[in-house]
Amino acid sequence: MISIEALEFRYSAGSDELFGGLTHEFLTGAVSVVTGASGRGKSTLLYLLGLLVRPGAGSIAIDGDDVSSLGDGERSRIRSRTIGFVFQDAALDPTRSVIDNVVEGGIYAGIGRKRAESRGRELLQRFGVTLREDRKPGEVSGGQAQRVGLCRALLKEPGIVLADEPTGNLDADSADVVLAALRDAANAGAAVVIASHDPRVVEAADDVLAL
Repeated sequence: MISIEALEFRYSAGSDELFGGLTHEFLTGAVSVVTGASGRGKSTLLYLLGLLVRPGAGSIAIDGDDVSSLGDGERSRIRSRTIGFVFQDAALDPTRSVIDNVVEGGIYAGIGRKRAESRGRELLQRFGVTLREDRKPGEVSGGQAQRVGLCRALLKEPGIVLADEPTGNLDADSADVVLAALRDAANAGAAVVIASHDPRVVEAADDVLAL
C-alpha cells in the first residue's frame, strides 16, 4: 500500500501549489486512477509516488514506512526493486535494442541477465510484440513501443506499478492490451496507480482520485 498524507508540492517558489494537503491511500491489489484537468498535477503525483521528486510538505509511506525524507541512494534502491513505471511516451533508449530496453532495469535491480532476458522474451510474446528483439525503438510503432515499455515496467514483478497516461497515444486494441496487463498486475498483488483522463480507464478502476 502507498499512502500520502497532507501532501503539497510546487515546482518553484513562485509557482502554484499543487494538491493543497492531499491525503489518500492507494491499496495493494487494486487499480487506482488519478484523474483531473490538465495542469492539476496527475503526472507530478506519480513522480512523487515513484520517488522521482520530493514533496514540499506532507509524507509518502510505502507499506507503512515513511519514504519522504530518505536519501537519494535509498530512494533509488526502492525504485529499482519495488516500482515499475510506464511512461506516457514509453521513454525507451533509442540507442539500445528492444530486449536491452526491457531487461536493463531488472538487471539493475539484481535480476541476473539470463533470467531477465528469459522473462523479457516471455513478456514481449505475451503482449504481442513480435518484432525482432535486436530492433531499435525508432524502428517500431508507437503502440509496440508502449508495449515494450510495459514489459520493462513489469519485468521485475514490482509491488507498485505507476502508469502515466498509458493509453493516451494508443489505438483501441493496444489500449486494451495495456489495461489488461495492468489489471493482471493488480490481481497479482501490486498497487497499480494510473494517471489518465481516458473514460475507459476511469470506468475500469477500483478507486478514483479526482484532482
